[in-house]
Amino acid sequence: CKNPLEAIPFLEEDAIDLIFLDIQMPELTGIEFLKTLQQLPQIIFTTAYADYAITGYDLNVTDYLLKPISFERFVQAVNKAVSNMQLKRNRFAEDNAGKEFITIKADHKIYRINWQDILYVEGLREYVTFFTATGKIITLESLKNLEAALPENKFMRVHKSYIVNKEKVKALFGNQLEIEGKYIPIGKSYKEEVMKIFE
Repeated sequence: CKNPLEAIPFLEEDAIDLIFLDIQMPELTGIEFLKTLQQLPQIIFTTAYADYAITGYDLNVTDYLLKPISFERFVQAVNKAVSNMQLKRNRFAEDNAGKEFITIKADHKIYRINWQDILYVEGLREYVTFFTATGKIITLESLKNLEAALPENKFMRVHKSYIVNKEKVKALFGNQLEIEGKYIPIGKSYKEEVMKIFE
């Protein structure tokens, strides 16, 4: 993105794992921009100004790269971000491994949702919504982390924004799956795997 204002709507539409962010930018500084984000992805500052390093760490950024950036230092920062993301996913998956249910926090409560009660899950930015036969529960979590925690034999990613319970799929209609009267879109890259539900 050419400037922070261009990035804001993009971040509202897409789940982002990692942002490389300069500090001196048109419209907003990198620090001002960070403060507008509700949920922080991994952030690596790339800047010519060493003065902001302490502020960056106060904002819990992953790393702080000073220009000119060597390739070795760049790779080191990326590896650190990838490692952080993997740790978070593994922790979430381990917390729910071997269970017949998932535990999630929402509305200042801890919910226990049985696998068979989940119809599908929709991701929207940094939130996911669990749709069940009795209603829906919204929680702060990424769809990517959730995908790692859900049992593969029961659940399938069918779109960048949807995971479905394979047992709840009633029909395929064009590029959509029918689940309890709702139609879930199928992403092009997922179509081949989705067809296996019907084999």
